[in-house]
Amino acid sequence: MRDIKFREWDPIRQEAYGKYGLSYGDREDYDDMIAFRFSHTEYMGEDLIKDRVIEQYTGLKDFNGVEIYEGDILQDVDGGNIVGFVEYDDAFGEYDCGDNNLYECTRDCQVVGNIHEQPELLEEIG
Repeated sequence: MRDIKFREWDPIRQEAYGKYGLSYGDREDYDDMIAFRFSHTEYMGEDLIKDRVIEQYTGLKDFNGVEIYEGDILQDVDGGNIVGFVEYDDAFGEYDCGDNNLYECTRDCQVVGNIHEQPELLEEIG
């Protein structure tokens, strides 16, 4: 069974929390799903929950052994071309990176950034 980890992007502060995985508070198991209650929610004015982006660990590592999360940007280690960014494809029930299945990308790609901190890397896709 793979580790269930998360990281969080805070668009207000423009910083990531848990770059190497967030711990979670309580895990709740149901018949067809698992829920997590995070223990780090902040109270900010009228809003209880800030507008943060939670990204899950895919369970895979890149060519160099770095954990791959949703939103990571991958680069080909041979040609140096940006392959794309990691996202979950609901239609096929798997993670993709650009036009490729993420599992196949892990053999010859490396994480070079993420869509929040280095969006300019995506301009290289062509």
